[in-house]
Amino acid sequence: MNQNSWTLQTFRQVLKTCVGRRDLVTGKSLHALYLKNLVPFSAYLSNHFILLYSKCGCLSAAHHAFNQTQHANVFSFNVLLAAYARQLRIASARQLFDQIPQPDLVSYNTLISAYADCGDTESALSLFKDMREKRFDTDGFTLSGLITASSNNLCLIKQLHCLAIYCGFDHYASVNNSLLTYYSRNGFLDEAKRVFYEMGEIKDEVSWNSMVVAYGQHREGLEALQLFQEMVRLQLGLDMYTLASILTAFTSLEDLVGGLQFHAHLIKSGFHQNSHIGSGLIDLYAKCSGDMRDCMKVFEEIPQPDLVLWNTMISGYSQKEEYSEQALGCFKKLNQVGYHPDDCSFVCVISACSNLSPSLGKQIHALTIKIEIRSNRISVNNALVAMYSKCGNLEDARRLFDKMPEHNTVSLNSMIAGYAQHGIGMQAVRLFEWMLETNIPPTNITFVSVLSACAHTGKVAEGQKYFSMMKDMFGFEPEGEHYSCMIDLLGRSGKLTDAERLIEAMPFNPGSIGWGSLLRACRTHGNMDLAVKAANQLLQLEPSNAVPYVMLANIYATSGKWEEVATIRRLMRDRGVQKKPGFSWIEVKKQMHVFVAEDGSHPMIKEIHNYLEEMSRKMKQAGYVPDVRWALVKDDEIGHGEKEKRLVHHSEKLAVAFGLLSTSYGVPILVMKNLRICGDCHNAIKFISAIAGREITVRDTYRFHCFKDGRCSCGDYW
Repeated sequence: MNQNSWTLQTFRQVLKTCVGRRDLVTGKSLHALYLKNLVPFSAYLSNHFILLYSKCGCLSAAHHAFNQTQHANVFSFNVLLAAYARQLRIASARQLFDQIPQPDLVSYNTLISAYADCGDTESALSLFKDMREKRFDTDGFTLSGLITASSNNLCLIKQLHCLAIYCGFDHYASVNNSLLTYYSRNGFLDEAKRVFYEMGEIKDEVSWNSMVVAYGQHREGLEALQLFQEMVRLQLGLDMYTLASILTAFTSLEDLVGGLQFHAHLIKSGFHQNSHIGSGLIDLYAKCSGDMRDCMKVFEEIPQPDLVLWNTMISGYSQKEEYSEQALGCFKKLNQVGYHPDDCSFVCVISACSNLSPSLGKQIHALTIKIEIRSNRISVNNALVAMYSKCGNLEDARRLFDKMPEHNTVSLNSMIAGYAQHGIGMQAVRLFEWMLETNIPPTNITFVSVLSACAHTGKVAEGQKYFSMMKDMFGFEPEGEHYSCMIDLLGRSGKLTDAERLIEAMPFNPGSIGWGSLLRACRTHGNMDLAVKAANQLLQLEPSNAVPYVMLANIYATSGKWEEVATIRRLMRDRGVQKKPGFSWIEVKKQMHVFVAEDGSHPMIKEIHNYLEEMSRKMKQAGYVPDVRWALVKDDEIGHGEKEKRLVHHSEKLAVAFGLLSTSYGVPILVMKNLRICGDCHNAIKFISAIAGREITVRDTYRFHCFKDGRCSCGDYW
């Protein structure tokens, strides 16, 4: 072997090493020697310089090296084509593809994958059609790219699945992995499982990881954990998506202890500083422990938090009403550090604004118009519809809904839920019927909203019809929330015996949701015996939850059974159960004002008390009689006059009075309360709306009450 051949062989080997290691500095030095003709020209070397620059992300240098290649072959084109595809420069990729004298299978597969990555299904299929017309042989990678391109089109995925079987490509692991992934993403977990378990020996690590991810996506926690254990036993490689899915499994099982143990494992293996893993940890702590301090610790341990991690923090805060301001603050910081919010960022912060103020929601809405949201705009619009509904502005919610260029199931669910919350059952039912007519498939969440609308408006027959329709027409097995709505529907209408029978006939333990609905109905209709039964069931299920104690005590109090009230309160003290304090808030001139019963801290409290005293006098002249039962105090403890005074100083009345004093005549006001509005306040605000000539909306934990001209939108059916 002469010196020149030895030099060329060494040069080729060093260049190949540079490509493998992505060593750009050494590679550039070699390229300089090559351009100076110190090494003989060869297509092999020219192509590897293109490959080096493309793998190092230097697209302009790769393009320059391509142009310097004297006799570019199909490999040269394919390398540059792949570089364009990786950076999603699809137009440039297509232009280069059209310049290839004789494109091969790799050329077609690369461009199909590029179209798939940017979601251009039509172009991918068109290119595949061109391949078939030119009688090109296809392979498993062609099918994998097409399945990815068809990610949201289940019908097309099934057709490609049939084609893969017909052409014998179902033995490709990549084809099966793509089918598994996109069956799962489209909600067909059983199909994904069938693909996985029929793969047999061709399963690779991607297959196992994809199946664990699929179980995680569908909240099938036990199955995900079992498969994970099998992967560990087989010593298969685990990627960050698998580990994040295991965290999702613990979250779906509400297994905080298991999640903590797995967190320790992640710390030992060094994965805890990965952004994707961090998102799973934050979601786990936000949903299972509820302590956002743990979430913040995880967040602060990530050296370079990405946009997904920021979004997860915003989502964690927005899931709890008391952290809504922190969610908004996190959204602001996201912008300050240089990230551009995406659709997920907006959906999460809009959800938080639903618990804050209408003006903040409108500001975020304006920002969504100003900033271009490149994908999933419909999700942002859906969140805005829900936000306007929750802030009491149903007109703007419907206006936005009507202007949306497209609707999906979530759009309809949001609008139907809005009508249900406002007690406008007829519109909710009409919209649901329109949904069926336009072939937009309902979900189990749709039926929760429809049944809730029927419950709030006393439509018993309609509710029973839709409850049966769930399973008979759409195959949905009723869940806890559906039964809760039906119990609420029957209970509100006074059919307490039927409600109790429904609980007894439930195919699973009714839990706190079912018994809670029955207890509220018993309070409305004063059924003491059934209320005690429901409360006892609740206390067994949730002994630390204050709600059943308070509701039962209030039922006893309104019936004058003070000894029983004292027993309940003593039981709460002994068990360390504390009642959640009631408060109301109102936004005036972009500032939030919070009121608690008997509150004396507000700077305008004297004016508010004077206003309420004068208003009480006018109300009594108009026929208002204070319902002192809602004072919930024994007769021998305080007099009748003191009871009336306590009623006047309830938080919702203080907030309403402040709103009327602080806004111009004719301006509607919105008051929000963290508990259910009391019966006397409901009656009083009807009189106030008539005397003050104002529209007053109160949102409590169950629904909206819109008071106008002495009437409430609920028709006193609440």
